[in-house]
Amino acid sequence: MDRVHAWNPFVRREAHSTVSINTYRILTIASWLLALIVSVYYVLHAPHDGFTIRKSIWDQNYLHRTAFTLNSTIVDVYWIVLFILQVGYVGHLFSKNADHVNAAASLGSHFILNNLFHFAFVMLFVRSHFIWAELILVLNFLNLSSLYFRHNTYPRFIHLPVVSGPLAWTFVAIYWNGAMMVPHPHSLVARIFGNIFIWSLLAYGGFFIVVYKDYTMGFSLSVLAAAIGVGQFFDKLVAFQWIFAFTIMAVLFVSTAAIAVPAWTGREYSWSSRTRTSDQERAPLLADN
Repeated sequence: MDRVHAWNPFVRREAHSTVSINTYRILTIASWLLALIVSVYYVLHAPHDGFTIRKSIWDQNYLHRTAFTLNSTIVDVYWIVLFILQVGYVGHLFSKNADHVNAAASLGSHFILNNLFHFAFVMLFVRSHFIWAELILVLNFLNLSSLYFRHNTYPRFIHLPVVSGPLAWTFVAIYWNGAMMVPHPHSLVARIFGNIFIWSLLAYGGFFIVVYKDYTMGFSLSVLAAAIGVGQFFDKLVAFQWIFAFTIMAVLFVSTAAIAVPAWTGREYSWSSRTRTSDQERAPLLADN
C-alpha cells in the first residue's frame, strides 16, 4: 500500500520532490497549451476529417439549438479570463516561495487531467460525437469534484482558475452538450425538461455559497447563467428559459456579493451554526493567503 500511495499522483502531499515538481511543470504547461490551442482553433475553424457532421464550436451551438444554447461572446470572455488566470497558476509552479510551489503541485494532477479531458471533449464535440463528449464531461466533473472536496483550502488565486472556474463550466457543459445529445431537442418534452433542469444551476451554486462561502463558484455560475439567458433571449426557442436563466443569474450574483463583500472587507460572517474556525478551515476564500 505504501508503494501505491507513493506512486498515486492524486494523493495529497505536504511536500513534493524536485523531480515531481519539474514533472508537474512540464506536463502542466504542455496540457494547458494543448487545451488552449484546440479551444482557439475550433472556435475559429471546423475539423476537416471524418464523415460526421463537422462544425466549429459555436457553429455546433447555433446549429443544434436547445434549451441550453449559449451566448458565444459571454462564454468566450469567460474562457479568455480563465486561461489568463491559469497562467498565474502555472507561474506558481516556478515561484521562489516553497509554499506556493507545493500548493500548486498538489493540484497539478487534477489540473493536467482536466486539460486532457477538455481537449478530448472539444475534439469529440466539433465532430458531433455528443454521446462520447458527454461521457468525457461526466468523467471530468468527477475529477474536478474530487479536486474541490479534497483541496478546497487554497487561496483564491489558485482556487478560481484551477478548481471552481473549470468545475462551474463542466457542470453547465453537461447540460449544454447533453441537450444536443438527446433525440428531438426541440420537442415540448425537451423544453419542459430544460425549464426544470436549469434550476439545478441555482441549487448547485447555492450549495457552494452557503456551505463553503465560495463566491468564485457563485460568480462563475452566474456568468454562465447569463450566457444561457442571452442565448435563449435571442433564440426565443423556449419562452420561459431566458427568464429563468436571468432570475438564476440575479439570485446567484446577489448571494455571491453577500459573501464576497464581507470577505474582501474583513467582516465575513457565518452562514451556518459551525464555528468560525471550522469555516476558515473549509473555505478557501475568506482571506488572501
